[in-house]
Amino acid sequence: MAEEELVLLVDEDNTPVGTCAKRDVHNADTPLHRGFSVFVFDSNGRMLIQQRALDKVTWPGIWSNACCGHPRPGETSEEAARRRLAEELALQPAMIYEVLPNYRYRAEFNGVVENEFCPVWVCWSVEQPRRNPEEVADLRWILWDQFVSEIRRPAPHKYSHFSPWCQEESRLLDQSLEFRELWKIHVANRPE
Repeated sequence: MAEEELVLLVDEDNTPVGTCAKRDVHNADTPLHRGFSVFVFDSNGRMLIQQRALDKVTWPGIWSNACCGHPRPGETSEEAARRRLAEELALQPAMIYEVLPNYRYRAEFNGVVENEFCPVWVCWSVEQPRRNPEEVADLRWILWDQFVSEIRRPAPHKYSHFSPWCQEESRLLDQSLEFRELWKIHVANRPE
């Protein structure tokens, strides 16, 4: 029998206050809990996006950044991000960077609420991702600069069908000095 996956419940200061079964945590009254979000790029300035599997409880079929998930009890955010990159996309990046450590969001879709402290990680990969069909319906690469330019427009825009956290995290990353410095290191010939 598979071990039940638990998520960490937290208070407004992001201090752990307990655990909850992952299958029970997302509903119309989702308690505040820890998550994480990962953006994967290539050296050509493209961002990897995924369409979430159609049978997922939260945000089925919605396009979003490369992967998201929840750290397990006793697992760091980085360990969880690396685990999910491997499980969902068969990726094992050498370096992964926590750029937005204190990001928090709340969003609702079809009566299911997301309510998370969700640090945002970025990495660059030369590997070709292989999707896990239980988690990911489809994958695509899109140019980062075009994506960010489009999501700055008032809705509806070309990418308004993306998860709200992906859109907001993208805007915050684009404003981040740390992210811009990492971009200069990892992306050749970035347009300024």
